[in-house]
Amino acid sequence: MTAPAESPRIESESLGSQIRRAVLWRSGSQILVQMVQWAATFLVIRVLSPADYGLFAMTQVILGLLNMLNGLGLASGLIRAKEVSRQQIRQLFGMLLLVNGALAFTQFMLAPWAAAYYRQPIVAQMLQVQCLIYLTTPFIALPFALLSRAMDYREQAKANVAGSLAGAIAALGGALAGLGVWTLVFAPIVLFTVRGLALMTAAKAWMWPSFDFRGAGDLARYGSLMALGQLCWFAESQADVFIAGRQFDPHWLGIYTTSLFLTQIFVSKIVPPLNEVAFAAYARLNRDSGAVGAAFVRGVGIIMAAALPFYAGIAATAQPLVLTMLGPQWAQAAPVVRILALAMPLLTLQTLIAPACDAMGRPGLSLRNGATGAVLLVGAYLVGVQWGVIGLACSWLVAYPLYVAISLKRTLPVLGVAPSALLGAIRAPLFGALAMGVSVALVARALPPLPAPLALACLVPLGGVIYAAWLIAFARPLVRELAQALPLGPARRVFQAL
Repeated sequence: MTAPAESPRIESESLGSQIRRAVLWRSGSQILVQMVQWAATFLVIRVLSPADYGLFAMTQVILGLLNMLNGLGLASGLIRAKEVSRQQIRQLFGMLLLVNGALAFTQFMLAPWAAAYYRQPIVAQMLQVQCLIYLTTPFIALPFALLSRAMDYREQAKANVAGSLAGAIAALGGALAGLGVWTLVFAPIVLFTVRGLALMTAAKAWMWPSFDFRGAGDLARYGSLMALGQLCWFAESQADVFIAGRQFDPHWLGIYTTSLFLTQIFVSKIVPPLNEVAFAAYARLNRDSGAVGAAFVRGVGIIMAAALPFYAGIAATAQPLVLTMLGPQWAQAAPVVRILALAMPLLTLQTLIAPACDAMGRPGLSLRNGATGAVLLVGAYLVGVQWGVIGLACSWLVAYPLYVAISLKRTLPVLGVAPSALLGAIRAPLFGALAMGVSVALVARALPPLPAPLALACLVPLGGVIYAAWLIAFARPLVRELAQALPLGPARRVFQAL
């Protein structure tokens, strides 16, 4: 089968229309997917114990490390290429199969060593079963690249929804059947298998791979640089769990990792699909006129306008939020959630930098930034973990401001963006989120003792009203900018009328 061609209809549209449609399908489907997954996840959290999540987090360090080498960088190289032949697609498929087969074998062999490091024998068995995940990766990465080249996010959305439904059903079934920690092992395998089959079918990507890699040097070099950058990202994102897994028992590791899950919902679930659209859009802009910098500033302003109030709200309502969403057995997570929520805006901003650099053919810059972050964060984690879970959470607040400052100093000149322009894009939502967070925290302290769900039901609408009122009163240009980005015409007209 041949790759889906970029249709004349798509090529004749304005890029803005393509992006709005892509965001509609990619972010809209992501919202639906996350509603399904979050519903299942929070139900499963109430059934399983913190220790189960601590054991699962131990396996995620090894799985996360090897997944940084799974060939998704090769797929990104295919997305940004101006023209792609059938042979190149077959070569990519062959590379993905070889790379992920090697990773599965490597993880199988490393499993006993990982179990010995954590002093938890069951970790070896879990890691060996999780090797199956690598076998699904080629069947996800290849069609993802082909559909992204055509900016066809509708078919991706259908596959993501199908996979998420299957994974949610597997997770709920496993938890209710008493599988314990194995629920967390089997559910992702089901999810990725269904997603891969659906994507391959949608992209018409069923073909024989090619293991003749002559002429694929550029693709391999670009993918290698992307992989190195992802390895640095792994060091940033998993080093804390790797270090804490040796210092904490499974209960406290579960408290920490579940707090991370709760505070990172926006940056780990909402931002990645938007970054996928941004990468494809940046690549096209780079071909035309080098307008990546302006698009980057606009994208940062829009995303941070949603991210900042989200994190401020989590910090202000940590106690009732944890009790409501996770249950009373997770009450010890509330102070950890509050601290981590304050660091998440910086993490979000950092994740928005790499797609612009990579799309401009500068993955080496992302690699340098990632290496810097790895050094700073690992050092902070090693110090912070000495003060327990609270100290580890506080290490984020120490290291991330410096990390983001260094990354922006390197990146903004490459994008042709002045620091004042970026600051201007986030100033209004930053002050609005601060006003909202302080107000909600004060009201929360003044409330009489209430059940956690009722307190949360009072505080969340209040925060939304305060933030919206702030933007309308002091940041009408941002409101109009948000309206321009909305993919739905009627909603866009309502916001533009403000």
